[in-house]
Amino acid sequence: MRLTEINGKEIIDLKKGERMGILGQADLEIDENSGYIKALLIPTIKWFGFKKNGMEARIPWSHIKKIGTDMIIIDFNE
Repeated sequence: MRLTEINGKEIIDLKKGERMGILGQADLEIDENSGYIKALLIPTIKWFGFKKNGMEARIPWSHIKKIGTDMIIIDFNE
């Protein structure tokens, strides 16, 4: 799967049933050796549209349950 295929999808927490963000607003943590995605880094607090430094949720790739046409479903424990 290419980044362009998952870019712009909503990220939904399965347990809380809430929207965590859109992948275009997230950063990726990539393994330097293999090139695989290790985690999604999603900003959690915004103030007038600006991301505050250090406030992000790290979602390991293993917590992603399903990537659909419009959204990504994750099972995330804070």
